This record gives sequence, C-alpha cells and structure tokens, in this order.
Amino acid sequence: MSWLDWLLVLVLNGAVIAYGLYLARGTATSGEWFLGSRALPWWGVGMSMFATNVDNADLVGVTGATYNEGLHIISVYAVGSAAGGILAAFAIVPAIYRLGFYTNAEYLEARFGPAARAASALIQLQYRSSMLGLMTWSVYLLLRELVGLSAPAAWTLIVAMVVLSGLYTAWGGLKSVVWTDALQGLVMMLAGVVIFVAVWRAVGGWSGMTEALSAARSDEHGRPLGDLAHIGRYRGDTGYTSPLLVVLGWTIIGSGYWTVNHTQTMRLMGTRSLWDMQMAAVLGVAASLPIMIACACLGVFARALRLPEFETMASADSVYPILANKYLVPGLKGLVVAGVAAAAVSTFDSMGSALSAIFARDIYARFLVRDREDAHYVLVGRLATIGVLALGFLYLPFIVTQDNMIKAFTTLIPVFVTPLFTIYVVGVMTRAHRRSGLIGLLFGSAYGMIALVDREFYDLAWWPEWLAGRWIALTISFALTAATMGLVTLLLGSQPREATLGAFHESGWLQRSREALPPLRDHPFAQAPPKWLNPKLWAAALMAVSLWVVFGLFW
Repeated sequence: MSWLDWLLVLVLNGAVIAYGLYLARGTATSGEWFLGSRALPWWGVGMSMFATNVDNADLVGVTGATYNEGLHIISVYAVGSAAGGILAAFAIVPAIYRLGFYTNAEYLEARFGPAARAASALIQLQYRSSMLGLMTWSVYLLLRELVGLSAPAAWTLIVAMVVLSGLYTAWGGLKSVVWTDALQGLVMMLAGVVIFVAVWRAVGGWSGMTEALSAARSDEHGRPLGDLAHIGRYRGDTGYTSPLLVVLGWTIIGSGYWTVNHTQTMRLMGTRSLWDMQMAAVLGVAASLPIMIACACLGVFARALRLPEFETMASADSVYPILANKYLVPGLKGLVVAGVAAAAVSTFDSMGSALSAIFARDIYARFLVRDREDAHYVLVGRLATIGVLALGFLYLPFIVTQDNMIKAFTTLIPVFVTPLFTIYVVGVMTRAHRRSGLIGLLFGSAYGMIALVDREFYDLAWWPEWLAGRWIALTISFALTAATMGLVTLLLGSQPREATLGAFHESGWLQRSREALPPLRDHPFAQAPPKWLNPKLWAAALMAVSLWVVFGLFW
C-alpha cells in the first residue's frame, strides 16, 4: 500500500480509538460500565449493532463462501437477521429488560435454575470467542495478501488492535463501545460501497456477471456456475439438500445470533426505553442488509472474473483481499483496509464488553465471589476484557483446516448455540417446566456434538449419515431441544405462570446493582409516539423486504 493508504488507515481508526478513550472518562459504577446507565438512544445503539453484526470475518468470509457456494448466505442477513432481531427486541429481551437483569444468562436462572445460567454463560464464552478466532484469521489474511506484511508483522499488528480495542472497552464499558462502533459503522459502509463499485465495474455489472458464468458453464464439481447467483439453486454439500432447508438453517442461525449473542442483547438492554430497543434492532438489521448483499455478490463476481490469482490461492477466504488488491487504486485501497480494520475493532470491543460482563456477573459474582463492593466487580469486568479477547486465538488451528471461515462457523453453531437459543424461545413463549431447560439443553447439545464428530473428525458407523449434515443439524438440534422440553413439561406439568419468575431472588451485589438501575421507560417522548413511529410497522416492513430479497430478488 502507498503512504496515502496507510495514512487513511491510521487516521480513521486511530481517531475512533482515541474517541473511545475520551468517552471512557468518568465511568465508575457497574450500571455505567455494563449497561451505559440505560441511557443510550436507538440510533446510536442501532448503528453499533450494525457495526458488530458486520464484522471483518463477515466481509472476508462471506466473499469466500459465495465464491464457492453462491448467494444462499444472503438468507442469514435477510430473513435470519430480521426474524432474530424482531424476536430479540419484541419478545426475548423485553422480558429480561423489565426484570432489571444485566445479562441474558441471568434470566435463564430465574426461568430454569442456576445450572442453566452457568451453561448459558459458558456456551456464550465458547461461541463468541470462536468468532474472535474467525475475525483474527480474516485480518491476518488481509494484512498478508492485500497489505503485503510479513507474518510476524501481521501478527504484531493484530495483537496491537486487540490490545487497543480492549483498552478503551475495559476502561469505558458499554458507552464507549456503542459510540465508537457507530463511527466505525460509517467507515465500514463507505469502504463496502467503494470495493463493490470497483468490482461491479470490472465485471460489467449484473449482466456481465451472468454472461460470464453462463459461458464458463460449470465449476470443478460439475455444478452450473450460473446457479451461484440464485439462492433457490443451492443444494448443499451433497447436491441433494433442499434450498428451503438451507434458508431455514440460516434463519435459525440468524435468530440465535440476535437472541443468544450477548454482544447484541447487551446493547438492547442499554437502551433508554423499550421503544428505543425495538427501533435500534430494526435499524441494526436494516443497515446490515445492503452491505452484506453487496459483500455476498463480490464472491460471485469473482467467479465471473476468473482471475489467475484464484487458481493458486490456498482457500476462498483469499478472494476478498485479491479483489481489493486488483481493482482498487491508492487511497481507495487504504479506505477499504480501514473499513475492515474498523469492522475488526468494533467487534473486538463488542465481544470484550459482552463476554467480560457474562464472566463478571454470571460466573465470578454468582458462583465464585458473591458479595463485594461495586468497584470490585467493575474491576473484574475490566480485567476480564483482555482475557476473553485472547481466547479467540485458541480456535485458529481448527479454522485454518476448513474450506472457508463461514463453513467453520456453520459447523460449530448446531453443537451448543442452537439448543441454547431454543430454551430462550421456549422459556419466554411458553410455561415449560423449570427442569425442562437444562434437560433440553443437554439433549440438544449431545446430538450436536455427535453430529460434529461424525461430520468432521471420525465416521461413526452407527450414526446415520443424513443426521450429520451441517444444514439438517440446525433444524434437528432446534426440534430435538424443543421436543425434549415439551416431553419433560408433559411429564412434570406446566410451570404456574405466577411461579415462572416470581420465586427468583438474587442477593448481595447482584441484587443491589439491579436495584440501582434507572426506572423502566416505555418510550422517550413526552406523550405517546406518533403512529408512523410505531416500531411494529417498521419491523413488519423490514420482514417484508427481507422475504422479498430471499424469495424474490435472488431466488
């Protein structure tokens, strides 16, 4: 890269990090550090959710995934994200928010007992730290193949990014994270537009892409390349999977991301009112959709371009940096690198704040050191921030063995995350028995683990092959967990509505910190908000557009 490119990267990202450190001043109490004092407006939270949702692993990994498999991944950013965002902001998180909880795992103890809370905390630590590994690897690929850094220099810069993002996150908590993410989101949007336009022009637009794919006819597996541009023509790894099952799998993944993932639910719980919470979720999903559609199209455009560099690349995750290196001029190249760096930092800080909050409240304060002063737990959260960020490096050996990062992601999700998502949904929506949560989680996770071992590590002769497929595993994991919870409830009886949460009482600092939160507000207006600002209308419009994108525009 040129000096101008480096200047853009350093100025844009350095300014945001400096702003994060500035905002961190004065953060002292647990309410401020963990939840931003429940004072954050919808537009700031929504942009922060967008910046966290679209991380650098998405930008690099999605391009590689669509290069290999086509545009079916758009389903998770359209129907999956819309369904998940609406479910989280209109059903799951309000139940948590009204009770004054700080984390979604706290709610599970009230609903299903302390073992469910501990399991949720540990699963989230595993789930999101694996995503940190994906992001770390994508930054490494970018620095090596686009920037041209040596391996030691690339890893040094990555560690510096983790430390700097961890520093302002540890100091300032959620408020610093939300406002820096909002700024980083603007950089990401601009970078996404720049690389999309450059590659669009190179391939000759949509018509040029379709003509080139039709001329090439088929890929190395004999599949028509023209099918890559249609969600409804993707039939999984074997060629026999229904595209509707794939869309359903992505919908489960997207819904689980927005409800189980505390990096998003923590932001929703930091809003100043229920109205802000719902509008923030709509904005976060809506802002993500066009950027991720553009990113997904890059992989299919790359297939049509048929560059010689693609013949020698180690994996499809190299497609994004190859395209940027090929078609961007000095200045624009630096802007795209700055956008990917902003995506990395915005998600590093988000995961640092969310996972440290889970560790501090749901493990440390609940099970290890139960009643100290408020400042002690804020300090624990700050120290845990750097520790949880370091966990991501442990997943690199597994990630580099996969065809691309997105395949690694979809392979791991059915094991623990989908069963956990299921018990959140069943817990909020039904009167399932208190014991059913942990039992359902254990059964669903056992299936996910067996399927993972059979699919990735060792062919189990006694296990049917069709039960191990990565797309069917998502649906079976959800259905098995829900069915197990239903069977337990059938045997033991439904939980009385008044006993669903009423018997739960925390003590010590956990209870005091909840009581110190400001009172719950329905909306921030002096009077009822106007009808055109009804979040349900915007959510319905978002879902309608998302369904059209998947089943109309790209089907």
